[in-house]
Amino acid sequence: MLEIGKRQLLTIVKKVEFGVYLAKEQEADPEEKVLLPRKEVPENAQPGDEIEVFLYRDSKDRMIATVRQPKLSLGEVAVLRVKENGKIGAFLDWGLEKDLFLPFKEQTYRVRPGDSCLVALYIDKSSRLCATMNVYKYLKGTTQYKRGDMVQGTAYQYIEKFGMYVAVDDMYQGLIPKKECYGVLNVGDTLTGLRVTNVTADGRLELAVREVGYLQRDDDAAKILETIEEFDG
Repeated sequence: MLEIGKRQLLTIVKKVEFGVYLAKEQEADPEEKVLLPRKEVPENAQPGDEIEVFLYRDSKDRMIATVRQPKLSLGEVAVLRVKENGKIGAFLDWGLEKDLFLPFKEQTYRVRPGDSCLVALYIDKSSRLCATMNVYKYLKGTTQYKRGDMVQGTAYQYIEKFGMYVAVDDMYQGLIPKKECYGVLNVGDTLTGLRVTNVTADGRLELAVREVGYLQRDDDAAKILETIEEFDG
């Protein structure tokens, strides 16, 4: 079965003037074949050859193959640049000819052309690939980090009751609890110098913006001294 939104190894089953048709097996039904356009067919490719491709839908909503590597696949999370806004959503650059659609209803804040936003790739009710900024369920737990480690990530949602949610390495679930939300933290920011304060049993990371006490004091003192000097003491 052909899987939209994923890279897969398919076989050339038919060569035509405008490209080649690919399938899982030579005797596949017509609906289980997909076109790889002529301009993307490897030189000297022949029926029976295997090609790794990514499947998506073109501007006419037809399933199509490409040898290009998109910036994310189904269920993955990545930071993408906004190219333009339309009437019902935004369009993102994900490395393919047809831009990726981000509906307004899937935006946690309104994005503008030139912005970078953290999104996941999913299939909508019309079997089309779309982006969503509601990435929480697509992020994973991890045992890669331990308490005291320094990490970075993208702030993607703020909930007053809990704090700022962060996608650590744009892959893992992280939270800066409300009591640890010092300074100016904005959704969409790339946050560096975050300290892991706890790792839950299911691999979620609790984070702090500031260093541990004795280290933070030196940093705070330097900032105070700098400010004093700016105002001539």
